[in-house]
Amino acid sequence: MSPFILLLGIAGVSATALHYPPSSTSINNLTFVLNGTGRPGIFNSSVTPDKEYGIYNWCNMPHVRTKEYRTPSKDFELQFVEVIQRHHKRTPYSSNTFFKEDVSWDCDGSGPVVGLSSSKVDITQVEWQASVPPANPFATLVGPGFLGSTCQFPSITAEGLADSFTHGSDLRRVYAKRLNLHDKFDPSVGRIRVTNNVITSQVASGLLRGLFPDSDHIQVEVQASPFDSLEPAYPCSKANALRNNFTTGSGGQVWQQHLTEAAPLYTKLDRVSGIVKDDTGGWHVSFDHYYDNMSAKQCHGKRLPCSTNDTSLCVTQDEADTVYRLGSWEYSYLFRDAPDSAAYSALRYGAYALELKSHLTDVMHGKSRLKYIHNVAHDGSVAPLLGLLQIDVMVWPGMGSEVVFELYKNARSKQHFIRVLWSGQPMKTSTPLGTLDMVKIEDFFAYIDSMVGSGPELVNACNS
Repeated sequence: MSPFILLLGIAGVSATALHYPPSSTSINNLTFVLNGTGRPGIFNSSVTPDKEYGIYNWCNMPHVRTKEYRTPSKDFELQFVEVIQRHHKRTPYSSNTFFKEDVSWDCDGSGPVVGLSSSKVDITQVEWQASVPPANPFATLVGPGFLGSTCQFPSITAEGLADSFTHGSDLRRVYAKRLNLHDKFDPSVGRIRVTNNVITSQVASGLLRGLFPDSDHIQVEVQASPFDSLEPAYPCSKANALRNNFTTGSGGQVWQQHLTEAAPLYTKLDRVSGIVKDDTGGWHVSFDHYYDNMSAKQCHGKRLPCSTNDTSLCVTQDEADTVYRLGSWEYSYLFRDAPDSAAYSALRYGAYALELKSHLTDVMHGKSRLKYIHNVAHDGSVAPLLGLLQIDVMVWPGMGSEVVFELYKNARSKQHFIRVLWSGQPMKTSTPLGTLDMVKIEDFFAYIDSMVGSGPELVNACNS
């Protein structure tokens, strides 16, 4: 009997999800993170050399493509694929541009296309271009990163759009023939989904051109914000309470320790940025803001920030690399290392897991003709999914990060199996399931049930 089946009688299973700690690596070793050298991968290019493909690339994470794809034996028939990915590279968020610096962003000719589709009206395509008129007295009150920029913040850049197209083309080369997907999108066998954040739709516009090259118009699904499971945006006070406890609450000693030990680095960064130590924008509760600002620059070939008050005062590459190591440590702690991280991830992303399970079940039982589902989401989507599955080595999901669920049927036994790919290869977990490579679907479902429970149980656990 599967070890997870024994857990199904427990009330409120989401709140009692078993935590299987990740492997110990340089990523979650705080001593190395603070005192080591180097960055945890590529941070200055979307290109990964073929001989190194599969290594961590924050700017453009590895994904399924023909060169590395391993086809199972002929006994297994691929019946269904569901992909969830993070969007591709972009500008920083506006909240992360409050440096006193003069680095601008140019989105001329690649701004968001905004408008309505109509079968009754011939429309003109409208493209947003950011404007900062000097006569507007409030313009100087916003973050300096806005000034001189033609981008909305955030926005997928032209380079990020190109990465999106390549991503879609690579997926097509692997799955089109195996699933009999046509060059034109067929909504009877495929579904595309995005979040309410416009950057996921921007990525979809490039991705789908690569996936379905003969389609000029594709309707994508989006759930309303109050219950969106993909972003995720559904209310779950229990998840929030768990995270607050192991970061800022009584269980947050480890989190607070890393911030205390990183204080000298904060002092150096603040001198450049002009951010005050007791800011209210969240710059000192994690390294998220500094990480986003600098990594976005470096992925697009821009220089690291310098102070406008003293142009000789700049963030060094060593300091930026330390920020990148700290950011990776933070994501590992939040979603894998903290003892309550498994329960937090299960609550935070349980609704999506239940939807995934229903898609797989319907295909297995002949209730669905779907062959392919593609979800474009965020790091805040992929990270809790990795936490829920309890990946063995956790990283901050970089641009274009991808998890692929492949459903197979064995021609001889008629049994169904699942393979889960992370960065193009079978995902290694810390759970008794081990590497998710042709796992019996019943065992995979039992694990999901043990972590999430039923829909009503998830709702009750979120509000307990």
